[in-house]
Amino acid sequence: MTNDLIQATAEHVQSLMQGEPTGHDWWHVYRVWQMAIRIGNATSADITVVQLGALLHDIADWKFHEGDITIGPRQARQWLESCQASREVIDHVCNIVTCVSFQGAGVPDTHITLESKVVQDADRLDAIGAIGIARTFAFGGARGREIYNPDISPRLHGSLRSYQANSSPTINHFHEKLLLLKDRMNTTYAHEIAVQRHQYMTDFIEQFHREWRGEL
Repeated sequence: MTNDLIQATAEHVQSLMQGEPTGHDWWHVYRVWQMAIRIGNATSADITVVQLGALLHDIADWKFHEGDITIGPRQARQWLESCQASREVIDHVCNIVTCVSFQGAGVPDTHITLESKVVQDADRLDAIGAIGIARTFAFGGARGREIYNPDISPRLHGSLRSYQANSSPTINHFHEKLLLLKDRMNTTYAHEIAVQRHQYMTDFIEQFHREWRGEL
C-alpha cells in the first residue's frame, strides 16, 4: 500500500504541475522529493511521510491562490483521504504542507516533527544555488517584475502579509529570502549542502553588480 500510495501521489502531482512556467513545476517537486529522501535517510526520519510531504508540498501554493495559506493543506488532505491513507499519515503530511513555506525574514519557522524539517530543507535547497537562480528569474519574469532597480531597496519582511504583498525586483528576492536560507536550514545534512549553493549565489550577485556598474 505504501509504495502504491507514493507512486499514485507522484503521478497525481505530475499531472497537476507538469509544464508550470514559474519554477514551481513538476520537476521542482521531483527534485525536492529526491532530496527529501536523501535528508530523511540521513536523519532517520519516517521516509513514507517525508516522501508524501515532499510530493504534496506545493500542490496548491498560496502564491498562486491569492495568498490563501490554507488551500495547500486542504487539497493534500482531500487527495490522501481519497487514497484511504491513515488518519495519522494524513495529519502528519498536512502539517508538513502547512509549515513548509518561507513567510518572511522576520517570521520564525515552526515545526513539530522531524519530517517537516526535512521537507522544508529539501524545498529550500531547491531555492538556492544554480537552480535557485534560474527559478527566481523564471518566477520574476512570469510575474512581470523588473530584473533590478537600484532605486528600490530590499526589505526584510516582518510578517507574512508584508511578504505576500511584495512585488519588488527579482534581485531583491536574493536579499529578502534566498541569501538567508543557508542559516535557516533545520538539519546539519542540508546545511552542509547549502553552504556551497549559497556561495554560488553570492558570487553571482557580486558579478551581477560589477557588470551593472560597468566594471567588467
